[in-house]
Parts: sequence; structure tokens; C-alpha cells
Amino acid sequence: MIPAARDIPALTTDQMREVDRIMIEDLEIDLPRMMENAGRDLAWLARKRFSPGSITVLAGPGGNGGGGMVAARHLANRGIAVTVALSRQELGEVPAAQARMLRAMGVEFSNDPPDADLVIDALIGYSLSGDPRNRTAKLIEWANHQPAPVLSLDVPSGLDTTTGLIGDPCVRATATMTLALPKIGLGLAPTVVGELYLADISVPRSTYQAFGIELDDPFGESPVVSVAT
Repeated sequence: MIPAARDIPALTTDQMREVDRIMIEDLEIDLPRMMENAGRDLAWLARKRFSPGSITVLAGPGGNGGGGMVAARHLANRGIAVTVALSRQELGEVPAAQARMLRAMGVEFSNDPPDADLVIDALIGYSLSGDPRNRTAKLIEWANHQPAPVLSLDVPSGLDTTTGLIGDPCVRATATMTLALPKIGLGLAPTVVGELYLADISVPRSTYQAFGIELDDPFGESPVVSVAT
């Protein structure tokens, strides 16, 4: 059973950007470390909540896609059949390194996402600007029209994390695992967020104090907790 956490505060998109800045610039907890934590926790939740035998990971070119590919690596290591479908072939430096690891392991990459027991949505994070377009939009529409449950990383792709505005298109997730703290928009769009979970990516409590947030450890012995929406 995944433990529940209560009275968890939420952040705006700008506050989350500042959390990332503090982590990387001030504390030197860099993107690869945060990405590894996020992807490992996502793999843990995928197995714990859905027990899939096969998974299709939809991965974008940035940090969200990198986290999805970290999850793909951990899931493949557990003997789960994993296929990755990229929204773009040109990836950021850190996600590109994750893709190289997967290819070296023999994990399949496919232009056409196959049916699977679970779909992981790692297309767009909190940096969304405007409606999803082009191949990203097509992959979102594919996810919304297949029978398997969908697990979104950080935010359902297409959702504005501050306003809760549901884009066209937007992933309609069965469950969402958000990072660090929930974003305000997640609580405003429960119909696309689904079950909400919070993952520990090693953000120190002192980081939140910059926003006047005093936060006790919500995780205890679990890397992921459920959060009421």
C-alpha cells in the first residue's frame, strides 16, 4: 500500500522554476541527479500501482522525457518489456545521455507506440507554453484513445500547472506522479490528473523556506506518497 500524505502545500510554476534554480545553482544538486531520482521513483510507482508486464514510454526532448527514460531503464532492469516513443529525435544533452544508455541496453525505440499494459506520459513538464503541437499532440491523442492506464510524470502533458487550464490536446491520466511539491494547477484539474502522487527528488527543506513554506518530511520510509486532490 502506498502511504498518504496530508496538508501538502502547492507551488506555482514560477516557484517551481525557482526550486530548480536553487537546487542546481546554489546547492549543486544537478539535473542528472534530480532526473535519476524522478525516474527511479516513477518506475517504483509504475510497478507498485499497476504491476505491468509491458510499458510504452512517451518521452519528450527535455527533462521530463529524460525522467521517463530513466524510468524505462529501471523498468527494463526488472524484466518488463519497455518501448520508448520519442516526440523529437533532437534531445537535450542530459536526456540524450539517457537515450544512449537505453539503446546500449537494447531497449526498443519505435516511431509508432505499441499497445502495452501501461503508458508512461513523459512528454511535457511544467514548462508548457500554449497547446501541444505536431508529433507531441499526436502522441497525446494516441494515449487518450488506447485502453491501457496512463501514468504521467510531474503533470499530464498539456495541462497548465499554474492555472489548471486543460490544453487541446491534454493527456487524461489515470495517475500523475508530481515532483518536489504539487503544482497549483494539478488541484484545479482532477479530471485529467487522476490519482495524484508525490515523489521525493531530494529537495532539502531549506529550499522551500525561501517561499515561507515550512514542510515536515512527508515521505517517511516511502519514496512516493499519495496526495488528495
